[in-house]
Amino acid sequence: MKTFQKPLTAEEEAHYIQMLQKGSSEKAKEAREILIERNLRLVAHIAKKYQNVDEEMEDLISIGTIGLIKAVSSFDSSKGKLSTYASRCIDNELLMLLRSKKKTSKEVSLYEPIGTDKEGNEINLLDIIESEQVDVIDRMELSVNLRKLGRILQDLEEREKEIIFLRYGLITGKEVTQREIGERLGISRSYVSRIEKRALIKLRRGFEKE
Repeated sequence: MKTFQKPLTAEEEAHYIQMLQKGSSEKAKEAREILIERNLRLVAHIAKKYQNVDEEMEDLISIGTIGLIKAVSSFDSSKGKLSTYASRCIDNELLMLLRSKKKTSKEVSLYEPIGTDKEGNEINLLDIIESEQVDVIDRMELSVNLRKLGRILQDLEEREKEIIFLRYGLITGKEVTQREIGERLGISRSYVSRIEKRALIKLRRGFEKE
């Protein structure tokens, strides 16, 4: 278990973004890892907003980290700050998780209660979306980091890995639907869904073992 590394300074972040976008493949890989590792505090900061919605904090951080990876991989420095862009990506991944958990025969309402806050008041998706990130996380243990994620991904079967990379856009930054993946691989959407679920279970177990 490790505490968060300090965030990069503005100058350091600009340096590593430049290295990521214009450096050699080896330098770009190094910069990518540093940008992700030094922004993991942001993942936990955002995940903390969702800690009262019946999900384990470790699961929230795991899913949020996927959003961070996608943000770093697809970031365009001409469109603003990395932290702003990454916050949206992390939030999107966490909201996707909550929506998938809440799906029934009807659509999820933004006003549907999904948990309670520290005072016992009901909160809904709209509350979370609109809430400001005002808390400062001074110290929080982290069970997963980039190197662990890389090792666990390597343990997946080739098809599982391919589907996870396509589904969450881990390389291109563009998500692919289960139906599109099925058409690309010549298998049914439901089979893609089963493989994806199996892979996510392996990832979760891998994080727990780490």
